[in-house]
Amino acid sequence: MGLVLQRQDGSPVCERCLLAETPLTRLKGLLGRRGLEQGEGLLLRPAASIHTFFMRFPIDAVWVDRELNVLKVSHDISPWRTAACKGAKGVVELAAGEARRVGVAAGDRLSLA
Repeated sequence: MGLVLQRQDGSPVCERCLLAETPLTRLKGLLGRRGLEQGEGLLLRPAASIHTFFMRFPIDAVWVDRELNVLKVSHDISPWRTAACKGAKGVVELAAGEARRVGVAAGDRLSLA
C-alpha cells in the first residue's frame, strides 16, 4: 500500500505511490519488477537523474522540486537509458503512458495524502 500523489485540485497522479527515500530503497527502485499497474508508481527522493538499466519495461518520469512542483515530464523512457532534470529534487516513476493518461504537466503542484 502506498500514498496518494495528487494535484492541488485533488485529482490523482499516482493512486498507490511508494516512497524510496533511503539509500537502499532508492538503489533498488523498480529493479526486479515486471511492470507497474495503472495508478501505481514510485517517488524517489532525492533524485535529479535516473537510469533504467536492467529494467524490463519503459516508464514515464515526473520530475519535481523540493515542494513537489512538477518541473518536467519525460515520457516513455525505454530500458537501458538515462534521464535527468536540472534542479529536480525528486522523480515519480510511472508506467509508460500514465503521465499522459492522468494529464500531469510541468507547472502542476503535487502533494502526498
